[in-house]
Amino acid sequence: MTENKQTPLVIKLGGAALSCSKTLSQVFGAIADYQSSAQRPIVIVHGGGYLVDELMDKLQLETVKKDGLRVTPYEQIPLITGALAGTANKMLQGQAIKDGLNAIGLSLADGGLCQVEELDPELGAVGTATPGSSILLQAVLDSGALPIISSIGITANGQMMNVNADQAAVAVAGALNADLVLLSDVSGVLDGKGHLINSLDDKEAQSLINGHVITDGMIVKVQAALEAANTLGRSIEVATWRYPEKLAQLFAGDSIGTQFLPNN
Repeated sequence: MTENKQTPLVIKLGGAALSCSKTLSQVFGAIADYQSSAQRPIVIVHGGGYLVDELMDKLQLETVKKDGLRVTPYEQIPLITGALAGTANKMLQGQAIKDGLNAIGLSLADGGLCQVEELDPELGAVGTATPGSSILLQAVLDSGALPIISSIGITANGQMMNVNADQAAVAVAGALNADLVLLSDVSGVLDGKGHLINSLDDKEAQSLINGHVITDGMIVKVQAALEAANTLGRSIEVATWRYPEKLAQLFAGDSIGTQFLPNN
């Protein structure tokens, strides 16, 4: 990932950062510092699973997952939309504003940014997103604002859909022809000795999975990251927000985590 002032950077913000205002403040503070002197546009895409889990708990509704995706009955999608496109989005926007950024809250549907369709009838109102038009998003970036985009989409028939936030970030990056970083609790992929692996392709990742170096939930993350690299046709990065002092390097195009390489 090399910095080009004109190449936007999409950051998918996930994990515990979303529930910790101190961490969010460090991330947004680093973005504000970076953007005060650099021209590269930055876009945030987020989910907010923990908020949905809390809401389901309060309403005594069961959370069911299938292959890592939340089953979303159609009657529940108004609540989930409220949690993600409402509470989570405005909470992030509020923190960004507090940290000196001109933040604008959006969803995948705004300006036709992403086309969204039902992924699998068994999952309910769970959507899959493909890149759409970036005209509105580009106008927001040209105004100097920071777009914060929730992973809620709307189908051509006006149906609200919950989209996996990693997949939503890939679709947004595709629409914008942008670089992509998946920023979470995880610093990247570690080798058998606990050292960070700088880059991985499909073959190397499969070998680490077969050797039980990459295990459990990390397998899903690695496969999703490789799929994203292949979909976008460029390397993408998995990195952590845990070291705010390194974020400026990341925004400038340096690698601080593991880069996932597309197949040639």
